[in-house]
This record gives sequence, C-alpha cells and structure tokens, in this order.
Amino acid sequence: MKFSYFLAGTFALGLSTASLAQAADHVPPPHLDPATQITPAKDVYPDVSLASKQVQEAFATAAASHRKVLLDFGGNWCPDCRMLAGVFNQPEVAQWLESQFVIVPVNVGRINQNLDLAQRYGVTIHEVPTVLIITAGGKLLNADGTHTLGNARAMSAQAVLDLLDQWNQRG
Repeated sequence: MKFSYFLAGTFALGLSTASLAQAADHVPPPHLDPATQITPAKDVYPDVSLASKQVQEAFATAAASHRKVLLDFGGNWCPDCRMLAGVFNQPEVAQWLESQFVIVPVNVGRINQNLDLAQRYGVTIHEVPTVLIITAGGKLLNADGTHTLGNARAMSAQAVLDLLDQWNQRG
C-alpha cells in the first residue's frame, strides 16, 4: 500500500495551520504534464473489516479540519481502481487531495462487502471505482457522478483532478 495514499485517506491529522486554512478556500488542483506516466498502485484497499471504523474516523477528521470526505470504493483486483490510486499517488496530487479531502479507500471485496456504506448516501455500487464526495455534515456532493471514474484507465490524470475539483466546489 502506498503510504501517501493511505495517509491522505485515513490518518491525515498532521496538517499545518496553513493547509487547514487552504481547505476553507477553493484551491485548484495541480496541472499535470500530459506526458506524466501514471503507474497503477498496488494494495491500495485495506482489509474489508477496517472500512466502517476508517469512515467514521474520516468524518471526525473532516469536521475538525474543514475538509470533505472522499470515499473511494474499489478493490485491489480492479485495474481502474489501481489507476485512480496511481493518480492520487502523484506527489503534487497527493498534496492537493490532502488539503481538500480526507480520503478513505473502501475495499468492497468482489463488490459484495461494505456496500452499505455507499447506500447510506443513496448510492448503489455496481462498478468500481465508485467515488463519493461528502461534506463533513453528510451531504453527498456528486450524486450525479459517483460512477464516472469507473473507467479511470481511459481518462487523463488531469481529467480526474478537474472532475474532483468540480465536485469539491459544490459544497
């Protein structure tokens, strides 16, 4: 598991005061060089048994740090999930994501585990990755696009970031 992705996702409590202040204002995503090669990440999604606790902790952290929660539902077997995580692992992307979101990679097994976590927000998972952007207060901001990143391999890294930024600006 890439530490940066896990850190940004679950335990990003060591933010500086400047980072927290940034989260309150819109900070655009970095602009990536189109020639940047994205390497699919491995072992991004932790054991399925950890999801509920990590999601609960993420909302507490998001409330305290004035960020949103990004729930990334997927599996280590999924090529699109691994590619999305590869985008998230780019250093400048990881820094931006950490300033805006508390990210939780939620392992869905073979799309048969932790599905209830998405259903809380009216989302049925039928493909992965499925990404939910949620305010610390529990409002889903991308109900119209939760499955949009399901074909992350066909998207440019910049298109992924721009989409996350659009959703982020909704709340």
